[in-house]
Amino acid sequence: MPTRFPGLLAASFVVSALLATGTGPSPAASSETGAAAAAAASPSRNLARLPSGAASKPLAPVPGEVIVRFRADAATLKAHALAGDAKPETVATVLARRAAALGSRAGRTLEAGEPVGERIQVVRQPGADAAELARVLAADPEVEFAEPNGRQRRLQVPPSDPLYPFASRQPNGPDAGQWYLRPPDNTFRSSIDAQTAWARGFGSASIVVAVLDTGVRFEHPDLGRVATGGKLLPGYDFVTDATVANDGDGRDADPTDPGDWVASGEAGVGVFADCSASDSSWHGTATASLVGAAANNGAGMAGTAPGVRVLPVRVLGKCFGRDSDIQAAMRWAAGIPVAGVPDNPNPAKVINLSLGSTGACSAAYQAAVDELTARGVVIVAAAGNSAGEPVGTPASCNGVMAVSALRHAGTKVGFSDLGPQIAVSAPGGNCINTGTNDPCLYPILAALNAGLTTPQASIWSDSYDYTVGTSFAAPLVAGVAGLVASQNPALTVAQVRTLLQGTVRPFPTNTGTAGTPACAAPAKGVEQLECYCPNRGAASYPLCGAGMVDAGAAVAAAANGLAVIDVNPTSALRGQAVTLDSTRSVTPPGRTVSSRTWQLVSGGGAVSAFTGPVNGPTATLTPTAVGTFVVRLTVTDSAGASQSAQVSVTATEPPAPDPGKNGGGSLSAAWLALLALAAAALTFKARSRSS
Repeated sequence: MPTRFPGLLAASFVVSALLATGTGPSPAASSETGAAAAAAASPSRNLARLPSGAASKPLAPVPGEVIVRFRADAATLKAHALAGDAKPETVATVLARRAAALGSRAGRTLEAGEPVGERIQVVRQPGADAAELARVLAADPEVEFAEPNGRQRRLQVPPSDPLYPFASRQPNGPDAGQWYLRPPDNTFRSSIDAQTAWARGFGSASIVVAVLDTGVRFEHPDLGRVATGGKLLPGYDFVTDATVANDGDGRDADPTDPGDWVASGEAGVGVFADCSASDSSWHGTATASLVGAAANNGAGMAGTAPGVRVLPVRVLGKCFGRDSDIQAAMRWAAGIPVAGVPDNPNPAKVINLSLGSTGACSAAYQAAVDELTARGVVIVAAAGNSAGEPVGTPASCNGVMAVSALRHAGTKVGFSDLGPQIAVSAPGGNCINTGTNDPCLYPILAALNAGLTTPQASIWSDSYDYTVGTSFAAPLVAGVAGLVASQNPALTVAQVRTLLQGTVRPFPTNTGTAGTPACAAPAKGVEQLECYCPNRGAASYPLCGAGMVDAGAAVAAAANGLAVIDVNPTSALRGQAVTLDSTRSVTPPGRTVSSRTWQLVSGGGAVSAFTGPVNGPTATLTPTAVGTFVVRLTVTDSAGASQSAQVSVTATEPPAPDPGKNGGGSLSAAWLALLALAAAALTFKARSRSS
């Protein structure tokens, strides 16, 4: 069957056909996206359009009900006092008398509702307009305030987009819908809980997330141009080679994706000598949609951060993209001038790179990353899809937030690479026990185009034309970074990383396929399929990053602050000082740290007290015995709000000294004998010289 995506797109030469293996007990080899045999024939979806923002439309107040607060010196309160220990029937009688007295003065027949506070209660006039009744009662000299008894929704209302719910309305599924954005449960352990984050907003239009990829299809109903009410800024096309660009020219101001198919007659010839025949991927449209697809528009799906603006930057053409184009585009997207290209009027706060190749970070990529980081730009990159091998470039560069991919159950998915460069992990999609023509059960639903070569109708991926890969885990994290930055645009790159890593959920340890091993350190050429990622404190941590990204917790921490404790050394020894550092703690927008308090919650037999101040940025303890001690940090900000964190540190015995090494520990009898012989020899030599 033809494949839609040939794999994680290569940055400098040819894309490798990286197989999405290890997705279940009987993994079927597949590419980063699934078969698209039916895509060309897929009709355009005729989805009923729902009112934009319907989920956030305010509810009308309760008809005829008003909340009233009497003034403290009101005669009605004195005449109808309410003792604190009054029985329910007495309370009802007193409230009714207060309501009657108030109604008599207002010329209304009022009923008493429930008590709300010491001087506050609900009053009713059935059939009355609540707003008008509130105005009348507020004019009473004994009333401090009166307002309609309003109604509030729970803030975690899912978006109305038809592909978001569990039961998909799309003929070919996936039945799981956008499982990866919902709150996690016993089935979907790795879901990022964007739904909780959305309670604080869909993200700010002032935050720009750049997607450096194959370009986009502007006409897709979940994207569209900002100028016409859509999500996409104008962007730019950085693909220099006209043949690779497939649009008839080199760099230009149009990042539209014309299709990146490689025909059978082109594969293996000329500039495509290292390329295989493949259909168009529409990869950039998919990644852009995972960042910022419109929510509550009655069409398709929701993005992770539907309120941010997406900057499409085309760097990949047919089969590959060049390092020079990608690095120039990185700078341009960040607002750094690039010769021969108009300056970017919409610099990005976050950049997503769902592209890469194997190997360590080059000096040129590291230079680009350093320039962007210095400007406060968060760079998110996919780890790679070489089935558990080391992280590739540019995800391996210092300062990049590399993202590995998880199965729905929270284990590392077979195709994902891993290693110490990983910052966090996010869902990358997996299929489980799929055979030929079987539907994929847990793909990452994304926006696509039906064309196998040139563009046709706008569609969304499904259970047969599916999307899986680290390419799709990365934009989920980029979207979360956009939501975090929306809470506080002044956050530094390091603070965004701290918020995302400091709020992760731990990896599960018992949800994988029977016989699933623990993840091991990666090695070039050695596949490592589904495995359990190590959590904090493990000897091999980190391999999949700090944990499973949690959008709701990260956004809450960006708004409220986050107390962070760093332990040095991480492996404590008896008799060795341990320093606890709070300097990476993050305060809410516009606030600063006013105080810190360190508390020894439990000494665990290892420590009895701090060895220095307990109100500074750092604190020190020295274990006098083996054991586990627990320390709590409370950080109070300039507005008086506090956040706390707690850490457990286990102290062990120092390693026994090796008597065979210089300067080491106690002396064995054999070692003492050798020293005695050496001393005797020196004495004899000295006497010989003097004689």
